[in-house]
Amino acid sequence: MSLINTQVLPFKATAFHNGKFIDVTEQSLKGKWNVLIFMPAAFTFNCPTEIEDAADNYAAFQKAGAEVYIVTTDTHFSHKVWHETSPAVGKAKFPLMGDPTHALTRAFGVHIEEEGLALRGTFIINPELTIKTVEIHSNEIARDVSETLRKLTAAQYTAAHPGQVCPAKWKEGAKSLAPSIDLVGKI
Repeated sequence: MSLINTQVLPFKATAFHNGKFIDVTEQSLKGKWNVLIFMPAAFTFNCPTEIEDAADNYAAFQKAGAEVYIVTTDTHFSHKVWHETSPAVGKAKFPLMGDPTHALTRAFGVHIEEEGLALRGTFIINPELTIKTVEIHSNEIARDVSETLRKLTAAQYTAAHPGQVCPAKWKEGAKSLAPSIDLVGKI
């Protein structure tokens, strides 16, 4: 069953954020756009490259009114040490959420039972806690956050413009489409 257009279930997690431990719940996500980026584990190989990519683009997410959350199956204590010892992870100004009980990875369908780790999953969630995009893939393939930003912008555009759709490679300022019978067979 797809998670698209479903509500985020209640949860509570602890994150390391800007030198402090904070609680994050589904209510923390309410009222703004959010991007949850699931990764297998701290102190791995591809994960720091993805966190650095998100950190390098964090200002663009903030400009779009979105918060970024990194989630691994580790504890918030591991995330503190990871942030302090990895130059790439140390760039993160967004919360690094621990999921040692695997409740979040299971709720979002990215848990690998036999490994106790998460698949690489990316979820864009609207201010009403509805999941608008889902991307899940194998752990050996790291993501490019510029595509996540493009999808976020498209989700925000279609939320603000009901009845419009964003075609392939749509970027902010580009023409959208208004589906109708007049377009059938003409694109």
